Amino acid sequence: MAFKYSLYQKSKDPRNPDSEKQWYGAPQSNAPLESKAMTRAATKNTTIAPSELGNALDLLADFIPEQLLQGHTVTIPGLGYFRLTFKSKGAASVEDFDPREMFYDVRPVFVPDKAFRKRVQDNIVFEDGGVTKDGVSYRTRADYLQQTGGSSTVTPGGGGEEGEEGTYG
Repeated sequence: MAFKYSLYQKSKDPRNPDSEKQWYGAPQSNAPLESKAMTRAATKNTTIAPSELGNALDLLADFIPEQLLQGHTVTIPGLGYFRLTFKSKGAASVEDFDPREMFYDVRPVFVPDKAFRKRVQDNIVFEDGGVTKDGVSYRTRADYLQQTGGSSTVTPGGGGEEGEEGTYG
């Protein structure tokens, strides 16, 4: 299965709208699976019932914030770990530092396990998901090029002949 991306154009220098524009790729994320569909798919061909996985995930969702608030890092073997992070304003002196006023943007962060990340990176295949320019969306790069009078072929490593799906991996 391929991961769809789309292309969009923006200025190299966002402060100067007249600066040169370049094309950038952006992921096209699908809607997340509903909880029941996800647990059914994850437990397919196993002896674990979808409801058991759902219950375990609910327990983790309760456990992780408790642990983070106690200052712990929470490791999920094979996936990665959660940690808490925040930003801080400065104070002129130690006496002036009030954590209730100085800390902001408190958030949990997930850091993927190196093997997990590598498995995703080594197996990803990209699929042409289209082009958006000036508020108009085109289904594929080939469609965009055809409509705008560009070349009928897409550059090497970037999609193949017009009409092809454009999968790269």
